[in-house]
Amino acid sequence: MKYRKTIDFTKTARSIKDFFITHPTPRVRSMALTPGITALEYAQRRSKLASKLPANGVALIAASDIKYRSGAVFYDFHQDSDFFYLTGFNEPEAVAVIGKADHDHTFQLYVRPKDPKAEQWEGSRSGAEAAVDVFNADESGDIKDIEKQLSRIVSDASEVFTDASPSASAFSRFFASKSSPSVHGLAKILGQKPVKPLRGVLNEIRNIKSDAEIANMRKAGQASGRAFTEAMRQGWATEKEVAAFLEYKFKQNGCDTSAYVPVVAGGENALQIHYVRNDYALRYGKLLSRIKTFTYTNAEYGNYITDITRTWPVSGTFTPPQKDLYNAILATQRTCVALCRASASNSLDKIHQIAETSLKDSLSLLGFDMSGNALEILFPHHLGHYIGLDVHDTPGQSRKTPLQPGQCVTIEPGIYVPNTDRWPAPFRNMGIRIEDSVCVQDEHPLVLTTEAVKEVDDIEALRA
Repeated sequence: MKYRKTIDFTKTARSIKDFFITHPTPRVRSMALTPGITALEYAQRRSKLASKLPANGVALIAASDIKYRSGAVFYDFHQDSDFFYLTGFNEPEAVAVIGKADHDHTFQLYVRPKDPKAEQWEGSRSGAEAAVDVFNADESGDIKDIEKQLSRIVSDASEVFTDASPSASAFSRFFASKSSPSVHGLAKILGQKPVKPLRGVLNEIRNIKSDAEIANMRKAGQASGRAFTEAMRQGWATEKEVAAFLEYKFKQNGCDTSAYVPVVAGGENALQIHYVRNDYALRYGKLLSRIKTFTYTNAEYGNYITDITRTWPVSGTFTPPQKDLYNAILATQRTCVALCRASASNSLDKIHQIAETSLKDSLSLLGFDMSGNALEILFPHHLGHYIGLDVHDTPGQSRKTPLQPGQCVTIEPGIYVPNTDRWPAPFRNMGIRIEDSVCVQDEHPLVLTTEAVKEVDDIEALRA
């Protein structure tokens, strides 16, 4: 059965009741469809996408699947970021179809139907009526009928844009089969219809954040920064304790969870860029280095994240070599953050080059031999990346283009000194990174994570 927009107050009341069940009440009270983002803004996003499609073109976007750890044990559900960005709908097994109309756009949302027996086990579903009445779809229906519905939609389309990707589920395999005409599913429906990737079109829209998105990211950064500073006030025996504390503080400060597996690396563990074991004992005299967690609304706020890395001494006091290397990196980071303004006409790649020059000069003054491939070994990653709904947002977006107002990026210089004779003895086995999330503005950057202290004096004062 299909649902179209009509004025039926009985159905609308029932749909809104379902919405209250499937969405926490503070979000409803704020008159936002999801935290901080109104139904109007979601509609404006769809309209922007439609404006970039050719006449009679359609975009197909599939929701994420439930991922299973083993058997019937599932991971926390995380919605596909493109799907969430365009719909605000946070359930699996759904498909959005956005088309270009004469003066605006059309929006069809196919979802799982209401099913009391299934909902007893899995939790409430919004259902097709709520897809129309709450999420503002022009038309909705049962996801089980998607093949029939898409056949009709695709037959009338001039071009189809989609990035549906492979997955283990039958639902996603239906979309993933678009590349092989010999199999059933989307490929069978598409036939010889022109298909183009959606990624580049959506990146162009998603890369510039609205005021509401920036406000969500600021909330995430503020809550996360406070959690980091609180962690620095205390002494810790193990990496695991720090990871657990941060997770707790993120949620206590109003966020849902960590947006990424945290990196809590003590001592030489900090030399591993993506160290996630987080199970070593911490030793005085060492740095609790690269405490790195990614935040979605303070870890996750309305699915938006910020990215923070802080490094501090386990004892609460830096040794002289630790302080020297830390301040060299901090000076570079401050310089690069200041360049995140549109008026400077810098790209992320350009700022990365500036960081390389700054770090090379500073390390030379500390006695490092910076000849040959030294910088490549000591600073092996890029200075920054885009952030938003994802930790590495808008994948494939160029870092060569000048930064624009509304773009949000990380600035994260780091030095990782191997334990070999090539490097000065006082600095061996040190890994230090300092990272903040920054929103680009016309004349000055907006630092989203400023609550996480990073000056040496401020860090040491927390344990004095």
